[in-house]
Amino acid sequence: MSDLICVTNRKLCGDFWERVREVAAAHPHSIVLREKDLPEKDYALLAAQVMEICKRYGTPCTLHSFPETALRLGAERIHLPLPMLRTLPEKQKQQFLFIGASVHSAEEAREAQMLGADYLTAGHIFATDCKKGLPGRGLRFLKEVCSAVSVPVYAIGGITPERMPDIRRNGAAGACVMSGLMQCSDVRAYLDAFEVKS
Repeated sequence: MSDLICVTNRKLCGDFWERVREVAAAHPHSIVLREKDLPEKDYALLAAQVMEICKRYGTPCTLHSFPETALRLGAERIHLPLPMLRTLPEKQKQQFLFIGASVHSAEEAREAQMLGADYLTAGHIFATDCKKGLPGRGLRFLKEVCSAVSVPVYAIGGITPERMPDIRRNGAAGACVMSGLMQCSDVRAYLDAFEVKS
């Protein structure tokens, strides 16, 4: 199975639906539908269609930030910023098969695991256009987070195929990709490049 989590950003690609189909057909570890600018009602409409595409290709779909909408749509996976995970009722936690959380320190990683996160994303590791002007936290930070918890940790921020060996050497289970994936000319070739560099 791929160790890449694909994070969406519909503003970075021309035909969003074609891009989602191409990504789902390439079978990454999962697709995280992270469209943070959308109000919940609009996100729900988008999520229902993305979930259907992912189901067609047998690729796991993870919804983001709206647990009640996710449960209403029958989603098994949710990814949350840590402040949202802190307030997620236990009853809702138990209805998801997988809960992911975004963390930015070893302390946050330990807290997220204690709160029931099944996996973590840690970042941003390298400088990225998504966080313009902010330096990456680096591989030492990644190693500290991975060493602090027993759940899988996925690096996020400025991830390229060339950087994957270092990411794995520092304890990460894999990585998240967004910009490159949303903008590349050939999705399958882009994802395959990560496997070649491993």
